[in-house]
Amino acid sequence: MTNPQTPTDTVITLSSVTKRFGATTALNGVSIEVERGEIVVLLGLSGSGKSTLLRHVDGLEQPTDGSIKVLGENVAGLSGRPLRTLRSKVGFIFQQFELVPSLSVLENVLTGALATLRGPRLGLWSYGRANKLAALGHLDRVGLLDRAYQRADTLSGGQQQRVAIARALMQNPEILLADEPVASLDPESSDQVMALIREIALDRGLTVLCSLHQVDLALSWADRIVGLRHGEVVLDTPTVGLTKAQVMEIYGRVATTTSELQAIEAELLVGSIPDSAR
Repeated sequence: MTNPQTPTDTVITLSSVTKRFGATTALNGVSIEVERGEIVVLLGLSGSGKSTLLRHVDGLEQPTDGSIKVLGENVAGLSGRPLRTLRSKVGFIFQQFELVPSLSVLENVLTGALATLRGPRLGLWSYGRANKLAALGHLDRVGLLDRAYQRADTLSGGQQQRVAIARALMQNPEILLADEPVASLDPESSDQVMALIREIALDRGLTVLCSLHQVDLALSWADRIVGLRHGEVVLDTPTVGLTKAQVMEIYGRVATTTSELQAIEAELLVGSIPDSAR
């Protein structure tokens, strides 16, 4: 428990956030706080609101109701340069990597520094020596320095996600968002990528907010789990002492029928199987 006399360093605050898309409510009165350096996993089924929540933190979506503060800024009140400045402090890792297949690994990493460029963008020539050295350093950090000049689409899925991590690090972010970063990977690659993200986060003091399907991976990786279902928070607890059975029991409590609970278990199983094996 936090000492009430010790100020906390909260870097993400969602207060009663609701998001509606027409008749669909994607988030319903969500309130959570994330402290600096904390590693938090959003756990839930597809459609539970995990991706929508992450997109709100990065300012890609605006709430229908409620407020969001990131690094002290009211995200909904930002646009133009102030919003771009905030986003430069927030790295984003996506499920499908979002690399440019025809570009080299090095140039894909360098795109993380696009916000710092002035004038025309002419491939590798656009980036100064300092940026190139930094990109090579990040590739070394993720174990891919020897692949710097290889086309991105020649890499395995796990390697491509490592490139995406290096690209996010080029922003020198304070916060790292990750939306199902291992959903397309096999279990071994998933473990390696998540271990790498945690290791880098601890080394650099990064705050991480990550969505996952896999209960086992979340329990072994996160400091804290926030469970979402139908756009509402149904669980918010540290992982210390938390068991898989307890997490599954919470999923069961919010299921209204046996068939719904079976669908939950099937969805969690599918979420741990790479696309190539389905």
